[in-house]
Amino acid sequence: MSAAVTHPLVSELVERHQATLDAALAAAAKRDYWSPYPEFPKAYGENGPADGKAAFDALLGKPFALAGHPTDGDQVGGEASPYGVELGITYPHADPDALIAALTAARPGWAAASPLERAAVCLEVLHRINAASHELAQAVMHTTGQAYGMAFQAGGPHAQDRGLEAVAYAYAEQTRLPERAGWTKPQGKREPLVMTKEFTVVPRGLALLIGCNTFPTWNGYPGLFASLATGNPVLVKPHPRAVLPLALTVRIAREVLAEAGYDANLVCLAAEHEGGTVAATLAVRPEIKMIDYTGSTTFGDWLEENAKQAQVYTEKAGVNAVVIDSTDDYKGMLSNLAFALSLYSGQMCTTPQNVLIPRGGISTDQGDKTYDQVVADLAGAIEGLLSDDARAAAILGAVVNPGVLQRSAAAAGGEYGELALAPRAVTSPDFPGATVRTPALVKLNADKPDDRSVFRSECFGPVSFAVAVESTAAGIELLRTTVREKGAMTASGYTTSPEVEALLVEAALDSGVSLSLNLTGGVYPNQTAAFSDLHGTGANPAANSAYCDGAFVANRFRTVEIRRHS
Repeated sequence: MSAAVTHPLVSELVERHQATLDAALAAAAKRDYWSPYPEFPKAYGENGPADGKAAFDALLGKPFALAGHPTDGDQVGGEASPYGVELGITYPHADPDALIAALTAARPGWAAASPLERAAVCLEVLHRINAASHELAQAVMHTTGQAYGMAFQAGGPHAQDRGLEAVAYAYAEQTRLPERAGWTKPQGKREPLVMTKEFTVVPRGLALLIGCNTFPTWNGYPGLFASLATGNPVLVKPHPRAVLPLALTVRIAREVLAEAGYDANLVCLAAEHEGGTVAATLAVRPEIKMIDYTGSTTFGDWLEENAKQAQVYTEKAGVNAVVIDSTDDYKGMLSNLAFALSLYSGQMCTTPQNVLIPRGGISTDQGDKTYDQVVADLAGAIEGLLSDDARAAAILGAVVNPGVLQRSAAAAGGEYGELALAPRAVTSPDFPGATVRTPALVKLNADKPDDRSVFRSECFGPVSFAVAVESTAAGIELLRTTVREKGAMTASGYTTSPEVEALLVEAALDSGVSLSLNLTGGVYPNQTAAFSDLHGTGANPAANSAYCDGAFVANRFRTVEIRRHS
């Protein structure tokens, strides 16, 4: 962190957060485990959970306060807790023109700040978000349906890790060139040519963040902090069913920006009623130069095709698959897959959907297993994991929207194929009104056209397909073609054969998907760690970018050169 600090109100923040930024830069280079944000609830004090619950309860049934935020006087809301808790929170509404005008007016002072100053302010925002992790966990839980433990970790510290990662990458890319350089070209017997050159980072413009219903902070923080750290005001447009987590984030960011001497309107909230079209309206505004989006393929494709004035970063639907060839830890494999298929009711973009199993069976440390045995044992592992309702509720969370419930019901009714495991309703001991369903496991045949039409499309939610394939090679080829044509965020493989492992790696590299091999312990295919794992690759149709690499931040600014003779 060698750049000089020019803004007096930020110097204290630079000093306070310098060690964290330096450590983040080192962690991104080393790729080992590191986090400044504890992922255990008790690390936030004995009264942390109770204080967070009290702060959350204080928000219910009233307008959400955003001091100085643009508004037309209207209030919008409509969030409903998947756990049956009455929320009744409303948010200030503003016309798109007013929001754009506010962000545009706020832009010059922030654009003039140095990358170091902006990084320090962003780290203070993250520090205060971290202090509110229990309150945010309640907000995430009651808008997404995540169980509290997952809402705390994924919606809190893990999301904050991803935000910090984006700040670190943004700082590194903005400081890759020196601020000034001398240039001397020898001219033989003549005087050398001597010039002084200055390189100034220039932000691209306004950024639009379009939030998702399932992971509003984890998927939202990378784009939010990548844009903010590179000098761009950010307009946060939450999903109508998950406004509160991002509204709390916006409020904290605005408070820090104002205290640091910047215009709070550098970060604004674009709240709307469900069914509104403000995202599409804002996305094609000429002032919007960056868009971060997580959600359906339909709208993601629309953004990529229509928001031509903006750099669009999308994470869309995909079909994640597991190829099982062989294993030396059959019990561990089944346990890992059972948890991966069950976590948050499969409502994750990284959840495995298709389990590809050779029709002739697999070899294991417990002897050879036929396709039917593997499927039955996987179903048994899921049933055992979720046999106790209290434990099941803590793993599954609640169903996030009617579409997920409909797909679960369709599986239960045999619409997708023969059931190896039927879903069942679970009663949450803490929230009797919650809608909770265990996973369905459906047996399909890769050689049947009707079955292929089912498993080659995303079936978001607690429905997975045990697909019989002709051979391991056929399964790997199916993985390759599915990723190429439909996209995937994750791929997995189980094998004891070096030759098969090489084929799996080749297929992953060829199709552009990250691969997990032989996971049998406490790491699951639907989890990625900031500063180490890349989330997505940008190399297949499921996403055109990755959290986080240099490409995710570098196009959010440009470098302008000024040169003169010395």
